[in-house]
This record gives sequence, structure tokens and C-alpha cells, in this order.
Amino acid sequence: KIGANELFKVFSLNGLSVILKVIIGFISSKIIAVYVGPAGMALVGNFRNFTTIFESVGLLGFQNGIIKYVAENGDDYQKQKRFLSTCVISIASVAVLLSLGLYFFSDFISDKLFGDNSEYENVIVITSLCVPWYIASLFLINVLNGFGLYRKVILINVLGNILGLFTSIILIIHYKTFGALLSLVISPTLLFVVTVFYLNKITPFLSVSFQNFDFEIIKKLSQYSLMALFSSVIGSYVYLSIRNNIIDNLGIDKAGYWEAMTRISGYCLLFLTTILTVYFLPKLSKSESKEQTRAVFWSYFKGVIPMFILGVTILFFLKDLIVPMLLSEKFQPTTSLFFWQLVGDIFKAISLILGYQFFAKKMTKVFIITESFSLLVLYSSSIYLTSIFDIKGVVMAHSFTYFIYVIVLGTYFRKTIF
Repeated sequence: KIGANELFKVFSLNGLSVILKVIIGFISSKIIAVYVGPAGMALVGNFRNFTTIFESVGLLGFQNGIIKYVAENGDDYQKQKRFLSTCVISIASVAVLLSLGLYFFSDFISDKLFGDNSEYENVIVITSLCVPWYIASLFLINVLNGFGLYRKVILINVLGNILGLFTSIILIIHYKTFGALLSLVISPTLLFVVTVFYLNKITPFLSVSFQNFDFEIIKKLSQYSLMALFSSVIGSYVYLSIRNNIIDNLGIDKAGYWEAMTRISGYCLLFLTTILTVYFLPKLSKSESKEQTRAVFWSYFKGVIPMFILGVTILFFLKDLIVPMLLSEKFQPTTSLFFWQLVGDIFKAISLILGYQFFAKKMTKVFIITESFSLLVLYSSSIYLTSIFDIKGVVMAHSFTYFIYVIVLGTYFRKTIF
């Protein structure tokens, strides 16, 4: 029965993909740690937040809406043709404008991200050339998710991660911090080629044209746009502000320790976010009653959360071995950040499925209110707690924020959950 279960099949295949991605991610982190150190790691963290902003803007915040409507349209060729034409034309136009903006304002953006390190301005220039292909690869993966082609999505991720690893190794070894920054945009750009290869059976793409453009579809997607853009742009800006506060008050090395901790944390959460996107979001989108939604929630709580708690518990007890092995001895202070970061990650993991319900059901107002509240709590508690507990304060703020967030979402969705 277990072997025949759809979730188990996706779980197993996705698990192998994520394990590979985590291994590749740790290899990349090790190379960054050895070749650029804590200070370079902090700059990479700033640039990572920036790429999150421009990829969300480039996709117009449509990513979760694309998955929902492609899933809903199913095999209706005419609907898919109109929908995909509208998305392709809109996103391609914005990607070109974004590319031009990055190119002409590269000096200003570099100053905000890298401070006095003006030698990294060319990273922004090169990024401007990669943006259209970067955005295209992300869009196509969302389309494949919508069609429910889990195996293809996972295979693309596997090939993309392997390709990204070799690219990162070459760039970091030869160009140090400059190469580490550049690898963040080069690798997803190369993924475009891999993704196009797997689109050969999705025929609505063959009919993309201006005649099929439909403003009504844009109106439908606008609610998703508000949610995704708010979360990505404002959220990334908050993290940039917190990191710059750490750099200004505690030093760039301590900002690097926090970035290392968030990387390790990110790999822990990677399994959850991937399985949520490729499996649970389409299920939530198709749920038509509270009973169906409740069943999706509890399949996540019972099937995913216990394994996640077990995983982070093992990680905590192995932290003194993991940090020098996966990073370097220079990052040993990172071990003091594990406890509060991982406690916060457990709360975050519980809240994720509830947060995805906002996207699945287009609950824009409630999402923006709760997200604004959580970001305000995160920013204010980070500033306050770092002034008292030094760098440990930022992970304490992370734990506190998601504890409050779980209570807020649990209260709001209590009738659906129970």
C-alpha cells in the first residue's frame, strides 16, 4: 500500500533529487567557505537576496498562479493556449525591461549590495544579460509543475544542480568572490537549455501569439502577483537590511556566520519547499471543500513534519562535526547559532503548508496582513535581540517570529485544520 501511494512515489523521487541538491549545495558552500571566507559569504548572501527580488519581479509574481491555472486548465487546449500566450508575452516584456534596468543602474545597485567593493559592479552588468534566460527557465519549470509532470521537474532540477555545481567550482576557484557571485545567475541561466528540452510534448507552447493575449487572465493572476511580489521583494529587503545592520554593528565576518547558518537551514527546508511546490500546492488548488483541504493539511503534518523534526534533531547533535567538514574552521562560531535557528525552522515547517493555502485560494488581503506582521516582528526583534545577544540574537529572532506566525495562522485556519 505504501509503495502504491502517490505521495510516497513523489516523496521518494523528490527525496533523491533533494539529497543530491543538498550534497551539491554543501560542496558549493565548502568551496565558497575555503576560497572567499566569512566576508565573501556575507556578500554572496546579499546578492542571493537581490536575485530573489529580481526573479520575482521578472515573473511578475505569477509563479504560484501559473501552477494553479495550468493545473486547473488541464487538457483544455484552447484555455492553455490563451493562458500560456498571455504569460509568455507579459513575462518576456518585463524580463527585457528588467535587463535594461540592471544594465543602466548597475553602479547604483552594486553600491547598495556590495558597498565600497566597486570591483563587483560587473556582476550586475553580466546579470543584466542573463536575466531573460534566467526568468524563462523559472517560468517553464512552473508550467511543468502545473501540468503535474513531477518526474520531469525533478529530473530537470537534478541535471540543473549538477551543471550548476561544475559552473560554480570553475568560477569560484578562478575568480574567488567575483566568481561566487556570478555563479548565482549563470547556473539558472544554463538551466533554460535543459528545461526547453523537456517541453517537446506540451503543444500549447507552439501556439503562443499576440492574438491569444487575454487581459482577463492578467487580472486573475494579479492577486498572486501581489502576494508573491510582496513576499519576495519586501521579505528580501528585510533580510538585506538585517544583514547590513549586522555588518555595520557586529562586523562582516559575523554576517558571514549568519549567512552560513541560513545556508545550512535552507538545505534543511529545501525538501519541504520542493515537495510543497510540486505536490501539495496543486492538491490545495484543486481542493473544493474544507474536508479536502483538511486531508491535504494532515497528510503533510503526519507524513512530512515528523521526518523533518527527526532530521533537524540529528543535525543539531552533529553540528560540531558538520561545520568544519562542510565549511571550514573559520566558520566554527556558526555552531552557536544552530539551536535557535533549527527551533525556528521547525515552526516555519509547520507554517509552510498553511501559508501555501493563501496562494492556492487567492487570499490576498489576509496574506499581506500576516506577512507584513511577521516581517515586522522579524526585523524589529532582530535589531533588538542582536543589540543584546550579539549575533545569536538574529537566530533567536527567527525562532520567535515563526513561533508567533504558527499561532497566527493556526488561529486563522483553525476550522479547516480541526
